[in-house]
Amino acid sequence: MAGISYYTEEGLQKLKDELHHLKTKGRADMSKQIAEARDKGDLSENAEYDAAKDAQGLMEMRIAELETVVGDARIMKDENVDLSKVSILSTAKIKNVKNGMVVKYTLVSEKEADLKAGKISYESPIGKGLLNKKIGEIAEVKAPAGTMQFEILDITLE
Repeated sequence: MAGISYYTEEGLQKLKDELHHLKTKGRADMSKQIAEARDKGDLSENAEYDAAKDAQGLMEMRIAELETVVGDARIMKDENVDLSKVSILSTAKIKNVKNGMVVKYTLVSEKEADLKAGKISYESPIGKGLLNKKIGEIAEVKAPAGTMQFEILDITLE
């Protein structure tokens, strides 16, 4: 049970699209693969059939996972984001106190996280450290390499 997660409208729509695709085209394709493998003869020694059944099981697990995620998802609207502190969907401009490097991160759900796009999970170590911090505050983040300190420079919506 993952519990409630907050998504952008775009992020939730991607999950819904994937779920719809798996339930329609994915299941139909899987049925075809199983039928073709079944036609190849003795099922007790048919590796293709076993592989298709395993793939079907994995796909059904993914469908069940997506149904739970979509069912527990809540859309976070821009007007509900409190910009007085770092929160879900806000973009924090932060400076590493030790080396002076400045970066921007938008806090999103784990499923929407994309480091290349500057989106990190609010459940990640950095995300947890930044949550609820205000401009000028120092966020201490416990990372595998040790504790890091980030100064909050700005909070915006992007």
